[in-house]
Order: sequence, then C-alpha cells, then structure tokens
Amino acid sequence: MSASTRKKVQRKCKIRGRVLKVEALDEILSFVSRFEGPDEDEAIDLLLDELELELESQKSTIIEKEPVHRVVSRLLQADAAVEESSDPCSAGGSAIRVVDAFLVPKFRYDPIRKQFYEHTGSLPIHGDASAKAALYRDRFLLLFQRLSRDQNFSKPAFESEFSHFGSCEISPIQSLVGQTGRKWVMGVISQLEDGHFYLEDLTASVEINLSNAKITTGFFSENTIVVAEGEMLASGIFQVLTCGFPPLEDRDKSLRQIAGHDFFGSGTLTKEETIRLADMEKKAVNDMFVILSDIWLDNEEAMGKLETVLDGFESVEVVPSLFVFMGNFSSHPCNLAFHAYSTLRSQFGKLGQLIAAHPRLTEHSKFLFIPGPDDAGPSTVLPRRALPKYLTEELQNHIPNAIFSSNPCRVKFYTQEIVFFRQDMLYRMRRSCLMPPSMEETDDPFQHLVATMTHQSHLCPLPLTVQPIIWNYDHCLYLYPTPHTIVLGDRSQQKAFKYTGITCFNTGSFSIDSTFVAYRPCSQEVELSAL
Repeated sequence: MSASTRKKVQRKCKIRGRVLKVEALDEILSFVSRFEGPDEDEAIDLLLDELELELESQKSTIIEKEPVHRVVSRLLQADAAVEESSDPCSAGGSAIRVVDAFLVPKFRYDPIRKQFYEHTGSLPIHGDASAKAALYRDRFLLLFQRLSRDQNFSKPAFESEFSHFGSCEISPIQSLVGQTGRKWVMGVISQLEDGHFYLEDLTASVEINLSNAKITTGFFSENTIVVAEGEMLASGIFQVLTCGFPPLEDRDKSLRQIAGHDFFGSGTLTKEETIRLADMEKKAVNDMFVILSDIWLDNEEAMGKLETVLDGFESVEVVPSLFVFMGNFSSHPCNLAFHAYSTLRSQFGKLGQLIAAHPRLTEHSKFLFIPGPDDAGPSTVLPRRALPKYLTEELQNHIPNAIFSSNPCRVKFYTQEIVFFRQDMLYRMRRSCLMPPSMEETDDPFQHLVATMTHQSHLCPLPLTVQPIIWNYDHCLYLYPTPHTIVLGDRSQQKAFKYTGITCFNTGSFSIDSTFVAYRPCSQEVELSAL
C-alpha cells in the first residue's frame, strides 16, 4: 500500500476531527487495497461515512481497531451479497420486481413543514367520509408542492421593480373576493350545481366561466386540477382567460424532494446499489417484455393467435424475460349475469397447458397476469385486486412461476420504474371532457390522454361518479415521481408516444385487432406488433 494512500486516509480522518490508531489505520488500508483509481477514493469515503455512524455515541476522537473491523466486515458482506445478486444465474430473479398496488406505501404532504411523511395507520377498504375529503386534499397538495417549486409560479425572494414581470404567483381562491385585475389560481374543477362549474382549492370555491378560455394540451374534465389565469367579474364569477395543467417536474428533482422515501413500493436503494443496478440494466440488452391486452380465453380465434405468438417467441435465440397478459380474459363481462365461472376456470387451465407446451418460455420467462375492467372481482372499483384464486388455480399448477397482480400494477426492472394499467381510458376521458381539447400542439387524442395523466400525476383523473376509486387507496394510482414508462391496455388504436422523457404506449386489443407490443427496457424501445 503506497505512502500516498496512507496520508490520504489520515488527512480525511483529520478533516472529520478523528485520530486513527496504527492498528485501525492498517485495517482501513487492507480494505482499501481491494480498490484502484477513483474507486479507491469512493471506498475510503464510504468506509469513513459508515464509521461516523458507528462512532456517533462515542465521545472520544480516537478511532480504535474494533469499530473499524466491524464496519469493514459489514461492507464486505454487503458487497458479497450484491455480487451474488449480479451473478447472471441469479440476476433473472432480482432484475424484475412486481409490486401489487395494495402494497404501495402511502405518503402525505405536510404544507406547513413542506415535507412528506408516511401514513403508518391502517387503511380500510371501506373508508369513512373523511377519507373521501382526504383523497381530494392529498391530490391537490401533491400537485401544489410540485407547482410551488416551479420558477414561473414561485414568489420572488426579493422584491424589485422587475420582480413582477414573468412571475405568476398563485392566489388562494378565498383572496379573490373584492380583487380586481388578472390573477392566477389553482384548483380542482367541480360541478357543485348542475351545469355550473366551480374551481375549488383548500380555502374556498368560485364559480368559473370557461367559454372564452384558451387551453393547453390535455382533456379538461371534472375532477382535474388546473392552473388558471383570469379575473373576477362583478357578478362574482371568475372569467378564465387561460387554463392549463400544473407544469411537470423533472423526475430527478422530485426524487431529491422526497428525500429517500419509497413512493414506488419496490424498496429504497443506496447510491452504490443504484449505480450498480444501472450498470447491469445497460448490459441487459437482450431483455424484452411482451405485453398483450384483451386475451379472450373463450374465443378460439384469439387462443389460436396467442399460440402463434408463443410459437414465434419459443423459437427466438433469447426468449422474452417477461410476458404481461392483461384482461379482459373473457369476451363476456363477468357481471351478475355471468354464470360460467367453472368454464372460465377450465379455460385458464387450458391457457396454462398452452404455455407449458413451450418449454423454453416456461423455464426462462416470467408470466404476469393483470385483471381487466370486466374480469371477475368484487366490483369495478379501482385499484382492482388480482384475479380470484379459484379461477387461476389450474393455470398455476401448469405454470408455477405465474404472477397474479392488481390493476394497476408496478414493475421495477433494475432501476427502471414501469406502470401497467388496463382500462379503456381514452374513450372515457373524451366522454367526460368539458370542452373540446386544444388542437394547437397536437390533434392526436392519445397524446392528449398521456399529457392529462402525467400532468395530473394520476392514472385515472376521472370523476368518481364515472370511475369509482377506493378512497384510502387512491395513492396507488399516483404517477409521482413520474415513472420511466407507462403501459396502457386500452381498446383504442395501438400507439406509442414519448412525452417529456416518459415512454408511454398503448398495446391495443389483442383479441379484436391482433395487436401486441414488444418492449426493450434497456433502450426503452417500443416495437408495435400485430399478427
């Protein structure tokens, strides 16, 4: 070990106000000798950081050999565990993590302390009235804290004659009474009286007139949160001049704000683990996800097409790492008039036999099943539980590694966050629109849908009367911080669209249009496919 490394370690310790004993220094140097070049500096800093935590309660500034030995042993164990997980044999098990919506942790924003805190109490499925009010309040505060960091909407730190130019400070709706001139407000669009629309924030509500409003890209429906510029009329109505969704925030900026909280539900990672997984992700060039929506098990033509797809992927050199099968799994809605559950159970069994007839896929691929809006379940409310065990038991016997998850469902591929959602959102959002969408930037309805979801940071910003949501589990539909990829299973035309760095695509309906998608997470490349 060179004298320069010895001096470097002693200098770094001195900066931290610590003095090393000779035995402790030798222990550190033997650990650092495993690393070279820039890794050496990182190893020293990491070891000293861990050592500081170890010695927090110790008043003495002298570092003995024992605490150094404990920290070194811990770091070597952690390194060995990560090496094991990065081994090609075990990587398949750790690369893809499926997160059920009902296991996603819930965080609330405290506007006084300006920070998030985790909700630790119970979350009953049938919440009380306060849970419904909290649903709207939490959605509003989530977007409000994001907007407050946007330089265009933040109040200037120092007042000057130029500070009002280009600044659009948000006024509370309560403060609009008796005010003149143009004001910027933020609130949720609600219909408190038939045919009369209001803008509500946490302070008050005001009736709005949208007839002359200039709007941005997206679907403006009841329940969406908007930022609006306008002025109060003598009649007490707020005349909206321009109206848009709260601006998006860069994912990295959001991650810095949430300070280590696990919003996605896949567990938190240290900086070193994230870097290591990101390297492994870049190397996973052969990994591919195949996503199909609407697989009607009671339709012979659809099952024949599925067999063709499986045959095709069975014969490729590297089989896909994940197949995602989204509902509906029956051509007839599983409602109160549906009585063929035993038949549907045996059809799932036949699907299991069909997959099992492809040995390479069975051995090397994972199969994820996500229920559709008309599949068997307690109700059409979101989020939806996984398919009932009664239906899937026979399939599981044939495919033991099949995963049955909720709708929506989250998947973590190394460091990449992917959200899957099966719902005919485009049709429903268009039906719920208060006004025709703006055609200035795009006339593609799918792009309007993606803009609405991402700016609202929510998968389903529809009124609760159109799409009921379990009040206590509304956070499962959040898109904050924005994921890397959003996968929609929608019956509308198959589409792919990259919006502000977020990859969004719709698989289309496999049983109706014979469409499906092959997605390469490494490069975020979307291959729109059809038979």
